[in-house]
Amino acid sequence: MEWMAPSCDEIEEAARQVVAALPEAFRARAAEVALRVVEFAPDDILKDMEAEPFELSGLYDGIPLTQKSAFDQPAGPDTVWLFRRPILDEWAERGDVTLAALVAHVTIHEFAHHFGWSDDDIAKIDEWWT
Repeated sequence: MEWMAPSCDEIEEAARQVVAALPEAFRARAAEVALRVVEFAPDDILKDMEAEPFELSGLYDGIPLTQKSAFDQPAGPDTVWLFRRPILDEWAERGDVTLAALVAHVTIHEFAHHFGWSDDDIAKIDEWWT
């Protein structure tokens, strides 16, 4: 039997299912955030964060809702980035979680930055934190 690692599109679909399962109070605001899945973080992001390609599995790029102001001039849409290869690498190294659970964890963690959630807030949604 031949096994193929999930594509960026398949990981994106899994992440979209996580967003769709958020509590109703958060779904509409989460749907306003762009969701991008790519192989690795772009070089400019890695440089800005002083990170290596496999160190970053996800990133929130935007202004958290708790800090937004009517005076903000956004440079682009708030975006949650997921990085396929680092996610797959972490999943393979851990060996103790499903890929779906890891994608959900990274997705929720990045949306937590968007919503300005505390760790207690995250724990109410993401079993990983409990």
